[in-house]
Amino acid sequence: MARRGSARRHAQAVFQILQQRQELEGGLQELQQVAQAATDPALRLLLESPRLSLTVKVGLLREKLPGVSELTLNFAGLLVSRGRLALAQEVVQEYRRLLDAHRGLEHAQVTTAIPLEENEVQALGRRLGERLGKRLVVQAQVDPAIIGGLVVRVGDQLLDGSTLTKLELLKKDLALGGPDLRER
Repeated sequence: MARRGSARRHAQAVFQILQQRQELEGGLQELQQVAQAATDPALRLLLESPRLSLTVKVGLLREKLPGVSELTLNFAGLLVSRGRLALAQEVVQEYRRLLDAHRGLEHAQVTTAIPLEENEVQALGRRLGERLGKRLVVQAQVDPAIIGGLVVRVGDQLLDGSTLTKLELLKKDLALGGPDLRER
């Protein structure tokens, strides 16, 4: 959780600066370049080496990230100086989330027991968006363990309509001496 919080703070700082400069879109592309460079094992080995000075490391970043703004280069240097280059991908994810929120979009994670067709995902996104009063980008995933139904996570909200959860609730109700089903 601490990593996520740190990535969120870094993304928010960069987002605020780029919003003031009206460079939000270009900022995303440049942050993605930093995240891509951070996946290069040889470069990471050099950037994490205590034997190289920060000046040398920033020079390496400048070579690896041609054409990026000074702001992005300084940000990458900050991550390197703090030993946080591994956060780059999470910073990109948080920045993308902030950018989508700025555009009025929110992400919804939908879990189903079976795969959904693309048109079903789009229709579900529209219906959920209407119900929640938001424009949603739906990311669908499959988890056969939920048996049926679906589980939706939008921000901090969780809507669980899975068969597994319903069965677990029924089990608890019966274990606690729930309603007498013979009367029905």
